[in-house]
Amino acid sequence: MGKVKESIEEEGQLSNPLLLVEESCGGSDENGSFSPTTSMVVLSTFVAVSGSYVFGSAVGYSSPAQSGIVEELGLVVAQYSLFGSILTIGAMIGAIVSGKISDYIGRRGTMGISEIFCIVGWLCIAFSKVAWWLDLGRLLVGCGMGLLSYVVPIYIAEITPKNIRGAFTAVHQLMICCGVSLTYLIGAFVNWRILAILGTIPCIIQLLGLFFIPESPRWLAKIGQEKECEAALQRLRGENVNISHEVAEIRDYTKTLRRLSEASTIELFQWRYARSLLVGVGLMVLQQFGGVNGIVFYASAIFVSAGFSGSVGTIAMVVVQVPMTALGVVLMDKSGRRPLLLVSSAGTFLGCFLVGLSFILQDLQQWKGATPILALVGVLIFPINMKGSAGSLVTLVSWLGSWIISFSFNFLMDWSSAGTFFSFSIICGLTVVFVATLVPETKGRTLEEIQASLNPISAKD
Repeated sequence: MGKVKESIEEEGQLSNPLLLVEESCGGSDENGSFSPTTSMVVLSTFVAVSGSYVFGSAVGYSSPAQSGIVEELGLVVAQYSLFGSILTIGAMIGAIVSGKISDYIGRRGTMGISEIFCIVGWLCIAFSKVAWWLDLGRLLVGCGMGLLSYVVPIYIAEITPKNIRGAFTAVHQLMICCGVSLTYLIGAFVNWRILAILGTIPCIIQLLGLFFIPESPRWLAKIGQEKECEAALQRLRGENVNISHEVAEIRDYTKTLRRLSEASTIELFQWRYARSLLVGVGLMVLQQFGGVNGIVFYASAIFVSAGFSGSVGTIAMVVVQVPMTALGVVLMDKSGRRPLLLVSSAGTFLGCFLVGLSFILQDLQQWKGATPILALVGVLIFPINMKGSAGSLVTLVSWLGSWIISFSFNFLMDWSSAGTFFSFSIICGLTVVFVATLVPETKGRTLEEIQASLNPISAKD
């Protein structure tokens, strides 16, 4: 699993490995002046979030492609479930090794390798004639996706000024949602092979864009390339900007890292980290078992099962979900993370309940005209953006839960469509209670304040 430090070192906070922190986008430096938003920062962020779009398109592919692949290659439920879920196995592998790779070859190099994995994977899918070629391609795309899920937000956080960091890192989540949604939309009009070939386009965009953006100054400082660090930072901040204060901050940060010993994974299981471990792992377990990947991976099949047009349903998801995710990005620093988690969890509870109710009414032959509408409304309420996570253990648990749900979903639907969604609804209801009682707010709080609220014992040490 590697060292926990590798997954959280971008914040320099080793005393609590599972602390999930997002900085406010309204801050300023110690001199009270805001750092400029240059065209190079915007370009670098655009190139990085092209990888976020690749992440989303990989997640969204299995839904519109399902009917075409099953019909053309004659796959049974078990075979397509393996194809859909093996993406998360690859992502688990990629996420676990991402810290080592990004520390060894840098943030840009890691993004480049991830896109090579994705391009080869998409081409394997596009030209496959048998099921195992599909699975191999999906596994390779998953490996690339796992690397991207780690390195993209880290790179953005390391290149952006403090005053815009929150807003820019939030674009990562927005682009994942756009990738899922636009793949749904395009997949309603093209066949699965063309859709896979189109998946290589954002990969190529990022791969070419990497030649025009600088490496992370923090990573350069970490490996001792101080001149290159200053040159990269100057390029990001502008030729006429005084970067001496920020360079000093980076040097202090790097010296602090070198003084601290690397925390092993076993240290997570000390009593003083009990609550943070419970919050970090508990949130991932509840969110994954709330059915997020069942909805995202097989949305089209859900609509068809409910008596609705799969293509119309997925287009409706695009129309609703992208603006809602964009609104969440805007509200993140205004309303706080905890209220958004509560609203999201309550929405998933209601959405799953409505979908489950539609299947119950369908089985009872009641309200035949209303049941497809209930299913559509329920799925539209369900948020399709996937949250990132910090820490190797939390990442591992998240992807493991993702694989379990994505693999078992079709079997659960064969068992009982209504029972599946009512089970998801119950778990989402438990998530609301969990967030309300255990998860602290991070808005406007320092790292030390958040740590103290999670681990009062360790805060006193």
